[in-house]
Amino acid sequence: MTIKLLVATRNPGKVEEYRTLLADLPVEITWLEAEGITLDVEETGISFEDNALIKALTYARVSGLLTWADDSGLEVDALGGWPGIASARHAGPDATDAERTQILLRRLQGVPYERRTAVFRCVVALATPDGQTWTASGASSGVITESPQGEGGFGYDPVFYIPKYGRTYAQLDPAEKNDLSHRGRAARKAKILLERYLKSVGSGDQ
Repeated sequence: MTIKLLVATRNPGKVEEYRTLLADLPVEITWLEAEGITLDVEETGISFEDNALIKALTYARVSGLLTWADDSGLEVDALGGWPGIASARHAGPDATDAERTQILLRRLQGVPYERRTAVFRCVVALATPDGQTWTASGASSGVITESPQGEGGFGYDPVFYIPKYGRTYAQLDPAEKNDLSHRGRAARKAKILLERYLKSVGSGDQ
């Protein structure tokens, strides 16, 4: 039995990452655009987990589908953890990834390499239309570069440098990024929770 899984995002890059990560599960991946869902959920939580749950529960209720949502962000040590949960919103609703990244780089201007450390965090939330929820989290450490490097990925990927690999997220191929990224780590944990749910549905034991 295949179950339709709504990935609660308008970001096609995220959809493709999750399609790859969940390819071996009996789920049909769909997303907000494909379902014609225009509702924008206000992320009013005070943590990544809060916001992921708000999105998952709201879109599960609206769509009537099992829903996978995430909230993620960049915490820069030299900036006291900023932008954190405001990573996608600090420059306003219409700002581009490049504009948000340039604001970050301006705030770090003059900060030496050893103090440009940062952590990417992600929480994935799963929700059913009747309100059941599960969450999983992941993190990845790196350093913020002085200028964008690489053409891949999205968001802050071009300035998030992984010393072990000698490249930014945007310079990694998708498989490498999924292996070490905050989203990949959270997703692999969430995948285990999703598998358990699918088995319970298949056996009639919810």
